[in-house]
Amino acid sequence: MAEESKSYGLAWFLAGLGVGALVGILYAPKSGKETREDIASGARESAEYLRARTREAAENVSAIVDRGKEQMNAFVDRGKEQVGEYVDRGRAQWEEFVERGKNLVADQSTRVTAAVDAGRQAYKSASSEPETHEF
Repeated sequence: MAEESKSYGLAWFLAGLGVGALVGILYAPKSGKETREDIASGARESAEYLRARTREAAENVSAIVDRGKEQMNAFVDRGKEQVGEYVDRGRAQWEEFVERGKNLVADQSTRVTAAVDAGRQAYKSASSEPETHEF
């Protein structure tokens, strides 16, 4: 039953639309030619308006894209600077560690050399003294 009500409502709406269009044509203040010219003129104006808006939108999008590129380049440059700083800092730490290692090796080498020399001296002193055995 609800479906019949909807179809009757749609039928009455379409009938009213047709009657309204017919009355509008019959009582139009302008002739058909003038009405068609007005419609065509309105269509041309609307098309020009849409073209102008499209150009403006394209320019705005282009400006936004350009700003985005500039910001991205700034971020990339800043990132490169930070990476460069990290590389420099890492290189400095590496050089410091290498220098510490060299100093450690040199210090140990000096100690080993001193121990070897002390051992030689002890051997020479022990071998040059006459042996005395006490019983």
